[in-house]
Amino acid sequence: MTVKLNDGHVMPLLGLGVMQIADDDTPRAMRQAADLGYRLFDTAPVYGNEAGTGRGVRECGLPREDVFVTTKLWNTRQGYDEALRAFDESQAALGLDYVDLYLIHWPVPHRNLYLDSWKALIRLRDEGRVRSIGVSNFMVEHLDHIVAETGVAPAVNQIEYHPAWQQREAAERGCAHARVTQAWSPLGRGPILSDSRVVEAAARIGCTPAQLVLRWLTQSGIAAIPKASGEAHMRENLESLKLHLDASAIALMDGMHDTAGRIGPDPYVFENLVR
Repeated sequence: MTVKLNDGHVMPLLGLGVMQIADDDTPRAMRQAADLGYRLFDTAPVYGNEAGTGRGVRECGLPREDVFVTTKLWNTRQGYDEALRAFDESQAALGLDYVDLYLIHWPVPHRNLYLDSWKALIRLRDEGRVRSIGVSNFMVEHLDHIVAETGVAPAVNQIEYHPAWQQREAAERGCAHARVTQAWSPLGRGPILSDSRVVEAAARIGCTPAQLVLRWLTQSGIAAIPKASGEAHMRENLESLKLHLDASAIALMDGMHDTAGRIGPDPYVFENLVR
């Protein structure tokens, strides 16, 4: 399954996040995933495995045009000229002629450089070095600002999104800008999968709790990049796309938002200027 981006390119609805996979193990994980049917792989400089991701693209046995690669601009590299230099380094590490999707990893609003960084991404897209450009962890005011100043809407906003933390306002504003929301940590890093309501609903449907959560997202039009390094979990996650959830299952998941459910940093204050 795929989703069409606002720039006309097509992105797989479900991909593989390679965060926390060692660089030298990333090609193996990608080969396994590609054999199962994965076509999207999400990395970043801060994950330390861009080189391994590039190797994985070359070793997975697929034509380059059939593999969708995402990488990101880290917080320390924001600003127009610095973002261009950072992309040069990422592209060299990956060893690819182009990147399918390049994201600003966090807005870091206190540095006030994300608009200049966005302008650099627009240049990279216009030069053909990047097919699609987007952002990650951007809230409504950050999205509105870059669109108002440049007239260019992100193709993707990758945000924390799972049953316990449903950032509906950011997702809905993205729809207004005609771009796709992509969920990182879509499984909530584990606890949600043992929630009795999720376990019971999954048993009724005949799937695993992880499959229920992932299909709730993708059936709602939200793309997802669950992490998995083993073949069994990769297969389980991908097979969630075969499901069709009924209204009661969707309503259950929609009702699980928790005001204390965030597991990642707050985008309004997160800086982390290491690296």
